[in-house]
Amino acid sequence: MQDNFFKALTKAAAGNELTRQDVITLLGALPGDEETKLFDMADQVRKKHFGDEVHLRGIIEFSNYCRNDCHYCGLRRSNKDIERYRIPIEEIVETAKYAAQLGYGTIVLQSGEDSRYSGEDLAEIIRQVKKVGNFAVTICVGERSREDYELMKKAGADRYLLKHETADSGLFTQLRPGTTLKERIKGLTWLKELGYQVGSGNIVGLPGQTMETLADDILLLRALDVEMAGIGPFIPHQQTPLRDSKTGDLALTLKTLAVARLILPQTHLPATTAVGTLHPDGRKMALRCGANVIMPNLSPASYREKYQIYPEKAGSKENADESHEKITSLVKEMGRRISTGQGHSPKDKFKDER
Repeated sequence: MQDNFFKALTKAAAGNELTRQDVITLLGALPGDEETKLFDMADQVRKKHFGDEVHLRGIIEFSNYCRNDCHYCGLRRSNKDIERYRIPIEEIVETAKYAAQLGYGTIVLQSGEDSRYSGEDLAEIIRQVKKVGNFAVTICVGERSREDYELMKKAGADRYLLKHETADSGLFTQLRPGTTLKERIKGLTWLKELGYQVGSGNIVGLPGQTMETLADDILLLRALDVEMAGIGPFIPHQQTPLRDSKTGDLALTLKTLAVARLILPQTHLPATTAVGTLHPDGRKMALRCGANVIMPNLSPASYREKYQIYPEKAGSKENADESHEKITSLVKEMGRRISTGQGHSPKDKFKDER
């Protein structure tokens, strides 16, 4: 084990704040003993703060329309080969009823940045879903006005997921034409001010990304003091400008997740669908590296394959029953148990919601 790696890991074990160089050093953990030590420590931190509970958060992908033209996403507006859809509110409510029957504590309402929905439209969907069961509701619909965020919060939304994707402002604008990292961070700040439990996160392996950028991603998550962080690998889509780019490295993704766990001990970290797409046991690997959340796809089967951010998305060809059964079996195989609560943040400022 390299001396600088040992020192950084020892510093993390003592609960001391890690520097940017410490983070870069840990991200560079070598295969073998260093990776094993990093993953084991992340798993210990996860167990200390969250126990062996795995929180299931059921996703309903209710629209695949998007106004943006991001270079890495299959939902981009320039993709003319995708069959667009919007799930009627009645079907969204029926799906939420199914989630309630299965015992889900959280529903995630996710879509592209679909301008057809006003803030009030989104608020009404939230109200209808909240009537169905005792859910926490997470919203993931991209950048909106502060007024829209406020409308959704008043309608009952508990959490908002707005991934920053990359902390490199130049790379952000290059890959997301017409948008800026500054505006995205402003949105995250508004969400905090409005009392949401806030999620962000980044993509590992984006073309042009460096180890320094990846360290900055984790440090930005710390600075934002997020309640959830979605960290997943880049997977190229054939209908995007990055179609010929290299797929993100699974090992580096797991190391990024593990370092994030050390720096964000009380933050919910999902074992993302993308790691499950890269490897059949990807979600298990992530759960061993600090993750404590899985987000099964509960969308009706007729829509699943149309929400193609990247190709061959894990679970896209399954129905909701298959997705749920596979995830619950996975959790039990690992000797962990499925949480029966809503999975609110353990941070003291959210203690009234727990």
